Amino acid sequence: MKQFNVGIIGATGMVGQRFISLLQGHPWFKITLLAASSRSAGRAYKDVVKDRWAMPTDMPQDVAELVLYDAGAQAEEIAKAVDFVFCAVDMPKDEIKALEERYAKLECPVISNNSAHRGTPDVPMIVPELNGAHTDVVPAQRKRLGTERGFIAVKSNCSLQSYLPALMPLKKFGFEQIAVCTYQAISGAGKTFETMPEIIDNVIPFIGGEEEKSELEPLKILGEVKDDVIANVAASEFPITAQCLRVPVTDGHMGAVFVKFKSAPSKQEILDIWDKFEGVDLPSAPKKFITYFEEDNRPQTKLDRDLENGLGISVGRLREDNVFDFKFVCLSHNTIRGAAGGAILMAEQLASKGYLN
Repeated sequence: MKQFNVGIIGATGMVGQRFISLLQGHPWFKITLLAASSRSAGRAYKDVVKDRWAMPTDMPQDVAELVLYDAGAQAEEIAKAVDFVFCAVDMPKDEIKALEERYAKLECPVISNNSAHRGTPDVPMIVPELNGAHTDVVPAQRKRLGTERGFIAVKSNCSLQSYLPALMPLKKFGFEQIAVCTYQAISGAGKTFETMPEIIDNVIPFIGGEEEKSELEPLKILGEVKDDVIANVAASEFPITAQCLRVPVTDGHMGAVFVKFKSAPSKQEILDIWDKFEGVDLPSAPKKFITYFEEDNRPQTKLDRDLENGLGISVGRLREDNVFDFKFVCLSHNTIRGAAGGAILMAEQLASKGYLN
């Protein structure tokens, strides 16, 4: 595999920082350019971010010296300088949509962490272990955009990456009802305890837009490519209701899941399916995608969010329920698996299929 020169759009934010930390030493992707808003452009990355670097490892020295580009005003220059970009900007949705489409039309593939294009039928929203075949819509998207190389691919919502991997392989039993409550870390809002003091000793029972994303986005991920677009499954095939709470945790989204099947499997059947569920052969991919914990008090956010370098899914407490058929809890690292790491894994899959060449 060739080495790709990579740009990060929105490099100064929490997810942008995570991209930088995860891409150090990557065998395929090399960071050669960073971009942010016009406020930061023209300054060295270290000077802009030094007081708010939130990663557990030190800022890489080679990245620290890079001078930031203006993501909007210098789009043409950026598009010519890199093979593709990761996008993690904090802007109104319409502006993100326009910015990402602009880069794609400049023949620069966009691997997006943003939600703006998740509902676009010919834009793949990929969890590589679950729906890698959705890359097949890229040629149709290029035709619509009038591009040869440029396209957009998006990562799904961070919270559903904890529980959808556990549910999707059970689809063959038919879902009658699903309920999930997610307990989401403050880094999902781009915050730390210093910048979000109101969360200390507190739980906030509302996260704007999260419940809608939790109920709608799985319909696309579970869908199939038909007539050059992704046809969502019917809501009746994945009848889910969700509540999303912000909790005083730095990283790690946990889900409490309740599921009723049309034809219920046994507990052992579910455990066997999870255990045998195969991942993908990519540089960043976890060796074991789903890990089930037998202990009653696992998974725990602090203990298990970094499983498989933060890209593994933890599941536990599978048991029968007197209203639904089964209930269980699950966990994923929201800024690794749920954000930058998941986007890197998606880019690896696209690269392996030749879409980034």
